[in-house]
Amino acid sequence: LKPAVHALFKKLKDEELELLVQVVESRGAWESGCVLAPRGDPRGVKQGLPPQVLLCRLFRWPDLHQSHELKHLCYCAGGQGACGDLAGLCCNPHHFSRLAVPGIPGAPRPSICPHTPSVPTPLGPSSCLPRSHPAGASSALPLPDTSLSWSTITDGCWCKLAYWEYRTRVGRLYAVHEASVNVFCELPRGSGFCLAQLPAAYRSCAVRRARGKIGRGLQLSQEPGGVWAYNRSEHPIFVSSPTLSPPGLPVLKVLPGYSAKVFDYERAGGTGGWQLPGEGPCDPHSIRISFAKGWGPCYSRQFITSCPCWLEVLLNQPH
Repeated sequence: LKPAVHALFKKLKDEELELLVQVVESRGAWESGCVLAPRGDPRGVKQGLPPQVLLCRLFRWPDLHQSHELKHLCYCAGGQGACGDLAGLCCNPHHFSRLAVPGIPGAPRPSICPHTPSVPTPLGPSSCLPRSHPAGASSALPLPDTSLSWSTITDGCWCKLAYWEYRTRVGRLYAVHEASVNVFCELPRGSGFCLAQLPAAYRSCAVRRARGKIGRGLQLSQEPGGVWAYNRSEHPIFVSSPTLSPPGLPVLKVLPGYSAKVFDYERAGGTGGWQLPGEGPCDPHSIRISFAKGWGPCYSRQFITSCPCWLEVLLNQPH
């Protein structure tokens, strides 16, 4: 790739090169601007590789081949359709993720982050309702600010986040009003749902170990048609959602640097009484994500409540 990269670098302005250096050295720890490469003129580009494929292959994924394997992240101008109006094409390697493909089996172990509970909660996650309750009903948590009824969800935000350690919810619900939110363990450059700021009266060794693997965590974004999760950490995340396909795949493993569409609004209407094998009916507008620890038939952990650290995403039903 050396001749092709040199040819591309010669076309970039000094400020673009300076930005690229900062982005690569920080490994995308903060949201940066677009690095614009001139359009057209494929001379010197190895086998006609687009600039974004060239730099993503050089700095992130040596096995990358084509642009359709990539997805723009939500804060890239190209991801919002504005790239076509710009003077060049964005080739910032940290403005892209790779696409996770549901249906490819893979269930290594994930482990996630811990936070100490401030309020004890019932036996299971809020979105897994007792069989006598219709989906969307309140799970009757003890305190008003922790009630997960739809009246608390539909207050102008598109989702609320609940952080769990095993069967205990930690802290209050985190409302998301922006188009995207970062969920991470320690404060980076930027903002979002920082798990380190949640109360921590007690943490088991397993939770502390899992917490050490969260790192930069993940980014959730609401985009046309659905919700995407981008794994920003250095360990896998594991996702269950009523709209993931194929339906028989209970949990999707998303590797570091990959993105997956974890909820599809069009498909959500037909999910009905969604439930995973061995678990009760679950809210059809919820997503559950475990950091670094998987669960299900292939694991010693049969249920997500056996995972040390996990996230529940309670979606506002679109009107």
